[in-house]
Amino acid sequence: MAEYNNNDVAMGWDDTIENDSEFVLLPEGTYDFEILGFERKRFEGSTKMSACPKAELSIKLTSEAGSATVRENLLLNKKVEWKLCQFFTSIGLRKHGEPLRMNWSEVTGRKGKCKVSVDKYTNDKGEEREINRIKEFLEPNETPQQNSQPKAFVPGQF
Repeated sequence: MAEYNNNDVAMGWDDTIENDSEFVLLPEGTYDFEILGFERKRFEGSTKMSACPKAELSIKLTSEAGSATVRENLLLNKKVEWKLCQFFTSIGLRKHGEPLRMNWSEVTGRKGKCKVSVDKYTNDKGEEREINRIKEFLEPNETPQQNSQPKAFVPGQF
């Protein structure tokens, strides 16, 4: 059942339309997020991973420049268990290092922080496009290092 999209309602041929949608591409960085919802789906497998259930999340990223909604797939496979741990820790349903029985009914509406990247892809028409992807879910109160370069030495300052 699609829990995340309150607008997922069939329309009639003669209905009135009015809600435009603007695609927003956020720059790479760290963002607050909110889980709008998810769908239980199935990953059919690939050469690198066997078939398994997947959670297709709808996530709203928020910044001073605006907000964007991204889709993120979480595969329920031991190979990527670390990402499930990251996710549930980020939204406050798990403490780092502790076991957790995943409770998907608690996910919608939860908030956290994540690192976001910009990925390039080619669509089915051969056009180059860019999209936001979640690179990492951050633990609550985790402060990402914005600049890992040492500060410049200024004479007279300690």
